[in-house]
Amino acid sequence: MTSRLEQLCIDKGLKMTDQRRVIARVLSEAVDHPDVERVYRRAVEIDPKISIATVYRTVRLFEEANILTRHDFGDGRARYEEMTGDHHDHLIDVQSGRVIEFRNEEIEKLQQTVAANLGYALVGHRLELYAVPQAKGSSETTQAKAKK
Repeated sequence: MTSRLEQLCIDKGLKMTDQRRVIARVLSEAVDHPDVERVYRRAVEIDPKISIATVYRTVRLFEEANILTRHDFGDGRARYEEMTGDHHDHLIDVQSGRVIEFRNEEIEKLQQTVAANLGYALVGHRLELYAVPQAKGSSETTQAKAKK
């Protein structure tokens, strides 16, 4: 079965070697915005002959073809996700490195309003929130203090 990312590559006319197919599959199945090292570890489980250099070259090729998007979530590693037509933003747990995708219509409207108030038409944006998990009960405590 052809992965979504592999089909994007085919649609864009990229030559698909067996190793590129494996890397495309690994990236399509990823839900964690992996860096190249993680992609490599997952790919060699499928094909032990894949080298780290092949993964780097393939990821760069996919990025240049606008099939992958690269993120820098402040942890010193470039991390990747499949380019989709669906806009979403990211919340990054700075303790665990977990990346949570979300969409919030209020934020989307507010960004349009801010741009318009400054005399601009918004053509795109990227929102990344960096956070730590709240301690249990801290939300209620914060709200109670704010009411006083």
